[in-house]
Amino acid sequence: MRLAPLSIITLLTISASSTTSTFATANDTQTATDNTPKTATPQIANSYINDKILPPAIEWHGKSEELLLGADAEWATPFEQHGLKTSPSYDETFIWLDKLIAQSDKLKKVSIGKSPQGRDIWMIIASQEGAATPETLAKNDKPSVLVQAGIHSGEIDGKDAGMMLLRDIIIGDKGELLNKTNLLFVPIFSVDGHERSTQYNRVNQRGPLDMGWRTTANNLNLNRDYAKADSLEMQHMLRTINTWQPDLYIDVHVTDGIDYQYDVTFGYNLPQGLSPASYNWLEKIYRPAIEADLTSQGHIPGPLVFAIDNTDITKGMSLWNASPRYSNGYGDARHLPTILVENHSLKPFKQRVLGTYVMLESTLKTVGQQATKLKAAIRKDKFSYSPMVTLSWKEKQQDKGWDFKGIDYHLEKSEISGNEVVRWTGEPKLYPDLPVIGNTVADVRVKRASAYYIPAQWTEVIARLENHGIRLTRTEQETEMALEQYQFTQPEFATKDYEGRQRVDAQVTKHSIKTTLPAGTVKIDTKQPLGDLAILLLEPQSPDSLFQWGLFNPIFTRTEYIENYAVEPLARQMLEESPALQAEFELALADPLFATNPKARLRWFYERSPYYDDQYMKYPVLRQK
Repeated sequence: MRLAPLSIITLLTISASSTTSTFATANDTQTATDNTPKTATPQIANSYINDKILPPAIEWHGKSEELLLGADAEWATPFEQHGLKTSPSYDETFIWLDKLIAQSDKLKKVSIGKSPQGRDIWMIIASQEGAATPETLAKNDKPSVLVQAGIHSGEIDGKDAGMMLLRDIIIGDKGELLNKTNLLFVPIFSVDGHERSTQYNRVNQRGPLDMGWRTTANNLNLNRDYAKADSLEMQHMLRTINTWQPDLYIDVHVTDGIDYQYDVTFGYNLPQGLSPASYNWLEKIYRPAIEADLTSQGHIPGPLVFAIDNTDITKGMSLWNASPRYSNGYGDARHLPTILVENHSLKPFKQRVLGTYVMLESTLKTVGQQATKLKAAIRKDKFSYSPMVTLSWKEKQQDKGWDFKGIDYHLEKSEISGNEVVRWTGEPKLYPDLPVIGNTVADVRVKRASAYYIPAQWTEVIARLENHGIRLTRTEQETEMALEQYQFTQPEFATKDYEGRQRVDAQVTKHSIKTTLPAGTVKIDTKQPLGDLAILLLEPQSPDSLFQWGLFNPIFTRTEYIENYAVEPLARQMLEESPALQAEFELALADPLFATNPKARLRWFYERSPYYDDQYMKYPVLRQK
C-alpha cells in the first residue's frame, strides 16, 4: 500500500451497476449474493491481539469459503492448517511449496536473486509444458501473468492465496487454467522484511497473527523504488521482468485508511498516461470480468479507495495517476499492464485471502481468453512514440462522482489527543455521488527527444538504465553534434532524507549547444519499447527522474574558486577590454541589493571570466531534437 498522497488509482467509471454486490441503501446489509445473514450486526472481533482497538466488523461468510480445505486434509496449506488466521514463515512457505512442486512437472522454482541478508527470492513458474527458463516459456506462445506478493511483507494475502491456487491447479480441479496462460508467482518479494515478523506489526490490520515488516532490511520501501532501483531486491525484480517478459503484472497489498464495505479493491494508471490502450483493456475487459467473479463469490470489489479527508467522507475521493516510483506507475511507463491490489485491512485475513484467490483465478482465466487483445494493446502502447510527453500532472474534479459503499461513523472529542477522532460504527452506509478529484490534467510537458547522450563517467546512472532494460549504445569515436542542454538555477534540496536519498528540484532552462562527444558516450534512442520510461527517468522535471532522486547531485558542488586579491585586478582588466561588459556592470549596479553586496559584485565578474567552471549546475545528459 501507499500512505501518501491519498488517492485511488482507476478512472472512476463508477455507477450503481459497476459492482453488483452492493448495499442498496444506507442501512441495508449485504445482499443475498454472499452468505452474510441480514441480521448480522457489527461487533468487536476477538481473533487478533489488536481487535479491541479496531472498529467493529460484521462476521463474513461467502461462497469462496468452499475453496478451503479442512485443516487435516493432506494438501491443506499452512494457512488452512492453522485456523485461517496465520501465514507461514519463509522456511515453512517453501517447505510446503517444494512438496507441491515435487508432485508435478508443471511447476518449476527459480531464484531471481538473493536479498541483502542472503535469502533467495523464489519464483514459481507454472506452465502446462513445465518450462524452467524464459526461452522455453516463450516457446509455448501463451501470455504470462506475474503475481507478486509481499512487496510490503506484512501485507501478505497474495502469498497464501497463491499457494492455495497452485495447489488446486496441480492437485485439484483448476488445471485448465494453464491451458492458455502461464503463471509466474513470487510468494514473498521482501523476504528479509517478511522474517522481521511479530504480532505487533501493522496495528491497523486484521491478521495474520504474525506479520512481517513494511520495509527491507535496509529500511527501503520497495514500492517507492521502481524508478531509482536502489534496493538489491528491486534490481532483481526489474531483471526478472526484462527476462521473463510477463504480459500482466499484479502487485498485491493491504491498504490503510478509512473503513468501508469493499474487501478487494484494485486499480491501474489512467487513460491520460503513457499506456492508454492497456488502460482500455483493463477497464473494459479485465475489470468487469474480475468484479463479476468476485461478486459471485460473495466479495465486494471496487476501485482503490483513498479519501481526501479521513475525518469527512463527504469531501470525496482522490484519483491517482501514479508516478514510476510505484508499481502501477512504473508499469504505465514501461507499457506493462500493472494492477495494484489493495485488500481492505479491516477485513479479516480469511476474507482477504479468499478474495485474492478469486481475483487471481479470474485473472488467469480472463487473460487466457483475451490474450490477443491484451497483446495488441501492449504493442500499440510500446510503439506509439507520442511527440509530447507529460512529466507531471495537476488535479481537477472529475465529471463523474462515486456512489461510495462506505461505513457510517461519527466524530468524538478525544481526551487523549484533544482532537476530534473518527469512530466507525460498522454499519453499512451509501454515500451517493461523492466528488472525485484526480491528477488528470497535464502540467509539465516536453517535446519528445529523439535521443539522449550521457557521458561515460556517470556509471551509476548508466547502470540503472541498463537494469531497467533500456536499450543503449556507445559512440565509437569522437562526434561533433548540435544538441540541447539544461541549465539549472535555484536548486532546492529536500530538508530530510527520503528513501535513502536527498531529493532535489531546480529551475531549468534549455539551451542549444555545439559539442564534441567523446568516444564511449552512451546514446539512448527514445524510439524503443522502453523509450517513454527513459524519458521519465532522464527529463529533470519528471518527479521520478534520476536527477530529482539525487543521482546527479555532484553537479551542484563548486570545486574551484578565485581569491579576492585575484578577482579585483581581473575585473579591472575585463572592464578595460570590454565596453559592453562595462555597460552591463553599470546596469547591474542599479540594483541596490547587488550594489551593496561586495561578494556578489566580485562573483559577477568571476562568473563571466574564462576561469569559471562552465559545467557548474549544467545537466550532463544532452538531448537530441
